[in-house]
Amino acid sequence: MKNWLNPKAGWACMLLVTVLATAPVHAQNDAVLTVGTETVSISDFEHIFLKNNRDSVITQEALDEYMELFINFKLKVQAAEALGMDTVETFQKELAGYRTQLARPYLTNNELLDELVRQAWERKQEEVRARHILVSCSAQANPADTLRAWKRADAMRKRVENGEDFEAVAKSKAGSDDPSVRDNGGDLGWFSAFQMVYPFEEAAFNTPVGELSSIVRTRYGYHFLEVTGRREARGEIRAAHIMIRVKEGADDATLKASEERINQIHGLLADGGRWEELAMKMSQDASTASKGGELPWFGTGKMVEEFENAAFGLTEDGQISMPFRTAYGWHIVKRLEYRAPASFEASKRELQKKVSRDSRSELTRASFLENLKTEYNYSANAAALKFLKRAAAKQDSVFFPGHPLVDVPSRTAEATVLSIGDESATVADFVDYLKIVKIRNAEIGSDAIINEQFAAWSDKLLLDYEDARLEQKHDDFRLLMEEYHDGILLFELTDQMVWSKAVKDTTGLEAYHAAHVADFMWGTRADVDVFTCADAAAEKAVRKAVKKGKDLQAFQRDYNAENGNAITLSSGRFSEGDNTWGDKVLADAAAGNLGDKKPVIATYAGGGNETVLVHVKEIRQPEPKTLAEARGQVIAAYQDHLEQQWIKELRFGTTIEVNRDLLQTLAD
Repeated sequence: MKNWLNPKAGWACMLLVTVLATAPVHAQNDAVLTVGTETVSISDFEHIFLKNNRDSVITQEALDEYMELFINFKLKVQAAEALGMDTVETFQKELAGYRTQLARPYLTNNELLDELVRQAWERKQEEVRARHILVSCSAQANPADTLRAWKRADAMRKRVENGEDFEAVAKSKAGSDDPSVRDNGGDLGWFSAFQMVYPFEEAAFNTPVGELSSIVRTRYGYHFLEVTGRREARGEIRAAHIMIRVKEGADDATLKASEERINQIHGLLADGGRWEELAMKMSQDASTASKGGELPWFGTGKMVEEFENAAFGLTEDGQISMPFRTAYGWHIVKRLEYRAPASFEASKRELQKKVSRDSRSELTRASFLENLKTEYNYSANAAALKFLKRAAAKQDSVFFPGHPLVDVPSRTAEATVLSIGDESATVADFVDYLKIVKIRNAEIGSDAIINEQFAAWSDKLLLDYEDARLEQKHDDFRLLMEEYHDGILLFELTDQMVWSKAVKDTTGLEAYHAAHVADFMWGTRADVDVFTCADAAAEKAVRKAVKKGKDLQAFQRDYNAENGNAITLSSGRFSEGDNTWGDKVLADAAAGNLGDKKPVIATYAGGGNETVLVHVKEIRQPEPKTLAEARGQVIAAYQDHLEQQWIKELRFGTTIEVNRDLLQTLAD
């Protein structure tokens, strides 16, 4: 019998060992490659090849080339394993972290997830209007309080069902606990998917217009609702507004003045006044006036209803509404841009994220767990739990901090409390779990706590059991984990043997450069000073300064101080492609057009009226680069050299066999 949850043993952390130990062993005749004692099946090689050559035509040449790279890859990974790099704690933690992320899509009901995403999109095409009555009830409430809340909700529902006015019931004494009921009578306005908690959304979308829903439980308590409308989704709009504020309780004179003011603004707009200017000067919404009244994108449920109706009532971009009033004052709205509800494909990824974060994701988890229970013949021992509850009932403070459940008879402790596949756990295992888990709602009583925690513990063990078998059940996951495992090892060892070594091995780098100096050469270069002259006077001054051998940097600085920035100067040794004027000089030099007169000053037309004078100090013939000049190139070449030497050493003495006939089948 296995102790599944010994906190000191770190059972879950041992999954990392299982990752590699559970990979299936392929038959020898299925092996397309053998490197030492490791074989690679044709199906695994094909999977890896196609993943790294998605758009390539599969040819024998491509397969042979990739096979050589793959052999080198395998040799390096085996070298890292031989050094024990895969046993280092930092490596195991990094791989375990990746595995946790990669395993998530395999630990849920993906078919149901797809259905919920599709359902969410379909609901996003509609909007529902409903009003509700709420009876508050905490998710952690004890059974007596929960029943009392449900009965109260049921009583109010029956009153409405028997003909009483919904709003009157909602506002009545001991009516709805939603504090907004005083203002809206329970009316929630229009909404779509993700705007309400999922159980409430379910009730709203599944209840016909004009009818009452059943009582529904959410994290807020018990609700029932009446659906009062259903319409097509409006989409989203980007708009701007001009606003004249009206304070609540304003007198008639103020109301009349504000209405006259908004009508005046509308008249100015009708006469051709610029929207942005009027919004900036006359709108009393300080947060938007400086931006021409522009508001962020919004859809249903983001603005007060009157504002939404006015905005979505505009049918063209640039169209301006008539003045209208809301609880905040008077407005004029201008439509800037509209977008209809997105297609399924365009919104699928975003909806997947929302569903995974939404409470409906619990449905996919619960469904997945139920499937696991069937697959692995899950069974729980109710009798053993009953004995545990009796023991807990004798210890009143057992679930409070500092009072762990310890007084469990040995016979009860040794009893099997659940079985999953070929594993089982005892009451003692469950008690150990209770000792380390934080009990948040101890006041609900020991029986309820044990039921709640046993369910959570069972779910955890089911997921752990499935998690440990992902490599056996899913080839794509096994190969993905092997890819991460090998990739991390390859990076670490290649860094030691090649990348960092080439940078740090100064002696080796110098020797390599000396032995391959002809590989790092400068091409023909022009050593020049390039002057851009704004006018003829500047050109004349430059020619004079060059002929007299002046300090050209000082000359440019002094000349510009008196004449503005009439001259720009850049100097350097330029190879072909480095500098436009350097290229012109090199071309003229090759054609023999520079002449022998000293100093050599080439003249070219610049932009506009500018003239470019190039003082050609020297045309340098091809010559070796120093190590300092070619350091980046030398390091890269030295790294290639080190890697080739390393691969040669790894291949020496290692048995490498490729089944060419089997490999050929991938190209057929």
